Amino acid sequence: MHKREDISGFYERIHYLAPDKIAADKPHINVFERASCINATPFRRRDYYKVTLILGTGRLDYAHQSIYIDRPALVFSNPMIPYNWIPDPTEQGGWFCIFNQAFIRQRESLLTHLPMFQTETDKVFFPDAGSVAEIAAFFTAMMRENAEHYIHKDDILRNYLHLIVHHALKLKPAGNYDRDLNAAARITGLFLELLDRQFPIGSRRHELQLRSAKDFARQLSLHTNHLNRMVKDFTGKTTTEHIAARILLEANDLLLNTDWPVSEIGYCLGFQYPGYFNSFYKKHTGATPNALRKHAV
Repeated sequence: MHKREDISGFYERIHYLAPDKIAADKPHINVFERASCINATPFRRRDYYKVTLILGTGRLDYAHQSIYIDRPALVFSNPMIPYNWIPDPTEQGGWFCIFNQAFIRQRESLLTHLPMFQTETDKVFFPDAGSVAEIAAFFTAMMRENAEHYIHKDDILRNYLHLIVHHALKLKPAGNYDRDLNAAARITGLFLELLDRQFPIGSRRHELQLRSAKDFARQLSLHTNHLNRMVKDFTGKTTTEHIAARILLEANDLLLNTDWPVSEIGYCLGFQYPGYFNSFYKKHTGATPNALRKHAV
């Protein structure tokens, strides 16, 4: 899995000079023609939302789904869903808009509560010719407004964005996904990225939030049995085995490279009581946490 891309990283990738340094708590929205960013992109999460009108063809992979875009498409993405775009060697056109969580919270959060921004819902819509013309007109208007210096232009862009989103709600979502081919790989990738993102632990006040298959399934909006089956099919190991191995790896690092009390290390790793951590560690290594420290001295 690639490192999550923030908006500043996006600007660096497309060689675009951002107006200012973009802090996570600073509202941000911008609109582009796709000609500025039509190359293949790596499979990764982004820290921002994106709405794209694709005028071109290629393959879109996101979460555990793949779809071939063979006609104009309206595509939505959110920070929870990694994706990549592999364009065909043909002319690519259209527009896209990016915005962050702070921009949403600036007014209200209704926008991202709509279906296309949720994790387990359709993200690709195929508008007819008339709808494509209307949506293209919205994006063109956004480009024009974005070039102005009007103090409240973000509100105008927000209104156009709402028009595009609600236009999509009236469309029938695409449904011809190749779900089986990459399902296990995509879901496993999501699970492993969530697992890895919790580490390393750099503070004694940190507490692991995702400790069980049920925790990860809830975060990914999947049934626990479905997550377990996909991960086992793809890796040969259960979700519990992956979680335990990663916690054990972090435990060894903290035991050998910090002077934190064993009880605090256990708490950081999600064990409420020291005895639970000792039992877990001994079950998987045959020794106690203190034994590892004594042996390393």
